[in-house]
Amino acid sequence: MKLSKYLKFTFVALLVFSLVAFAGCGGKEEANAPQGEGQQENTEEKVYIVGTEPTFPPFEMLDETTGEITGFDIELIKAIAEDQGFKVEVQNLGFDGLIPAVQTGNIDIVASGMSIRPDRAEQVDFSEPYIDAGLAIAVPVNNEDIQGEEDLAGKTVAVQIGTTGAAKAQELKDAGIIKEIKTFNTVDVVMMELINGGVDAVINDLPVTEAYMAKQPGKIKIVGDVLESDSYGFAVRKGNTELLEKINAGLNNLKENGTFDELLAKYFQ
Repeated sequence: MKLSKYLKFTFVALLVFSLVAFAGCGGKEEANAPQGEGQQENTEEKVYIVGTEPTFPPFEMLDETTGEITGFDIELIKAIAEDQGFKVEVQNLGFDGLIPAVQTGNIDIVASGMSIRPDRAEQVDFSEPYIDAGLAIAVPVNNEDIQGEEDLAGKTVAVQIGTTGAAKAQELKDAGIIKEIKTFNTVDVVMMELINGGVDAVINDLPVTEAYMAKQPGKIKIVGDVLESDSYGFAVRKGNTELLEKINAGLNNLKENGTFDELLAKYFQ
């Protein structure tokens, strides 16, 4: 009788231990995995998180019909992804938060008309340049006082936060030329401030200013020469050579097979 009870107890204990061990061998939870860093789907195809601020047409903007993020940069990085065998998921972020987001791994790629600058290159790694731009001065269409950089003396200028235009305006202010800088989060707000007479001029990327003029004809104009040359690149976390090599390889392939030129024609002609 005692032996039977002992065997029964031993059997139950072993059964409980086996169930606990089996449960412990289950898959690790993936909820704590970083959002970026190239997550993988069941197909083993990596998914990279792309950060952008969609207020910078024609490079990135919201489609008025679908509400989806589109634009030259977005179509280009998606085409690169297809060429290189990975996928991308696009997220809407403020421009000044893009570099911190890629540094912390919340996103993997910045695709947001980002100028390749030495100070930024200390924080992230850039792809090969994919487009040449430049800074331009924009004024109301009926303004005849400002014809170039030298005429910004004593004037108030609007810029978008964190941009090369903002850096240039600060440089001119430090040199005692510009009187005041007004900084805004998006290009649309910057341009509306100009149209409404809140500032005398805007310093912004040339292609974006031209795109705004096409969308809102007869309201602003570009004056003077291009202030300085400017090239855009995709940004990744410092040291992420694997992803950077994929982006550069895909970019070169798209230039060779004509896809890059097709996108240029679609958005800039």
